[in-house]
Amino acid sequence: MEPDPAVAWNASGLLFENCNCTVICPGHTHFSQNCTHERCLGFWAIRFDEGRWGEADLSGVRAVVAYDTPQRMIDGGWTEALIVDVSASQDQRTAVESILSGRSGGPWAVLDQFVERRLPTRFQKVELDDEEGVKRVAVEGLLEGAVEPIRGRDRSRPVTLQNMFNQIHGPEQVVARGGSRYDDGTVSFDQGGTHGLWSRFSWRVDPESEGR
Repeated sequence: MEPDPAVAWNASGLLFENCNCTVICPGHTHFSQNCTHERCLGFWAIRFDEGRWGEADLSGVRAVVAYDTPQRMIDGGWTEALIVDVSASQDQRTAVESILSGRSGGPWAVLDQFVERRLPTRFQKVELDDEEGVKRVAVEGLLEGAVEPIRGRDRSRPVTLQNMFNQIHGPEQVVARGGSRYDDGTVSFDQGGTHGLWSRFSWRVDPESEGR
């Protein structure tokens, strides 16, 4: 995929996921690890709390990326589907499509090298709830998903991964269990009691600084 013209951008917010792997998804640790099943099927739900892409303010935008990958994710051949909340302005839609497809560089550009098929972007209402430690996402007619933290010894604190490197997640990640149903006619899954996880992400690209 051809990159977009150089645009400085930054974004931070909430990122959570569910796939059909057992807790914790081996592919989350590194794409060279074999996932639990022959195909890894799941979604990433993204809430932009702050950020700018050029002149576009990203605050409040919600999006979902659904995916179907081989058991060894580093082998490529991924299929991805992007849904952006219909309330996003045209500038926000352009920005989020560019970021999450990897055209604007940053962590999603690393993931894009494994994507073989990218489905047309959908613009539909994305409902995203974040209450009492449970994260939920819904897209009417497409997706219902939720993840909740696994139980720790200290019930007052979640189980976390610390100093964990992942291209799109923050370094501290909450380990969860979740379930979801999704079907767009190409990517399809129905799973429960499987890998879940969330973190606070922070992404930034500054073409001028990187070019020095």
